[in-house]
Amino acid sequence: MFLQTLSLLNYRNLAAATLQLSPGINCLTGANGAGKTNVLDAVYYLSFCRSASGPSDAQVIRHEAEFMVVEGNYSEVDGESVAVYCGVKRGQKKHFRWAGKEYRRLTDHIGRLPIVWVSPADSSLIDGGSDERRRLMDMVIAQYDRPYLEALTRYNKALTNRNALLKQETEPDPMLLDICEEQMAVEGGLIYAARTKFVEQLVPVFGDYYSRIAGEEGSRVGISYVSHCQRGPLLDVIRRDRWRDRAVGYSLHGTHRDDLELTLDGHAIRREGSQGQNKTFVIALKLAQYAFLKDIMSIGTPILLLDDIFDKLDTHRVAQIVSIVSGDDFGQIFITDTDRTHMDSILRQTNGDYRLFYVEGGEVRPSHE
Repeated sequence: MFLQTLSLLNYRNLAAATLQLSPGINCLTGANGAGKTNVLDAVYYLSFCRSASGPSDAQVIRHEAEFMVVEGNYSEVDGESVAVYCGVKRGQKKHFRWAGKEYRRLTDHIGRLPIVWVSPADSSLIDGGSDERRRLMDMVIAQYDRPYLEALTRYNKALTNRNALLKQETEPDPMLLDICEEQMAVEGGLIYAARTKFVEQLVPVFGDYYSRIAGEEGSRVGISYVSHCQRGPLLDVIRRDRWRDRAVGYSLHGTHRDDLELTLDGHAIRREGSQGQNKTFVIALKLAQYAFLKDIMSIGTPILLLDDIFDKLDTHRVAQIVSIVSGDDFGQIFITDTDRTHMDSILRQTNGDYRLFYVEGGEVRPSHE
């Protein structure tokens, strides 16, 4: 599956643009702040029904406008073309359509257009909180496992209800707490099983990508999944410290506290890694995520978005990444960079089709250089 045409109207700083895209590599170059990332964000929006950076829908509408529209025409595995549409007016409900039919629930769209985004913001996977690493797991698994997404939704609802009870000034009804905790335990078990399987399959692929990028001098890296489910039956773990949860006013135990331990030579990478090692770690992790989705999903190869990924990397690592993404293992790719030399290096190595776009002041135009 690949995106044939992308049309934007009032999306962030992009007033209007229509891009005829390559099924191979699509390069966007221009100065910082020109709007390159916003083009990639629009592609991400069509897959996840929201911006990658997480603002409200009103915030992605261009300041001078009252609405925004993002449309994409995709070529499916069977060669058929399908139109995906999203329109948002300020203060009104978002409209999202697949082949002209509006979704009743936006969650029904997740996974139909698999995608992987790699950006400088991914540094938060290393130096951010555990919620960032849980989000990584959720965003991958939800694209191929609908029961997981449904279990996650039910778990979060039960968690919200339990926290509301814990915050009450009066003593909460123990039967209501029991109901919430039982729901959290059931759904949490499903979540834990899916995350465990995902991490087990991801780790060897990740290690291979890290070694390929870092070279022979690459350090030993690791990813370990940590969960309260590993302490025993989740229902017992949740109930064991109910009194403490009541004291703080929220739930201290459950799969909403899961984490990934990221290590370099056996130590936490956030304390040991250089800028280049950290960035290599994150890029390898995202490329492994891509390879995993490609292998497990039958609806088509994911789209890969590479946003300004070459900064803070030495020439060897840049060359290795260029070599990897220029190979036959990848489908449609979008790459942004302020340095045209990186683009030229990638395009020289590819034997397939490509397009080059120049972005300036919110305008996107094809480059014929």
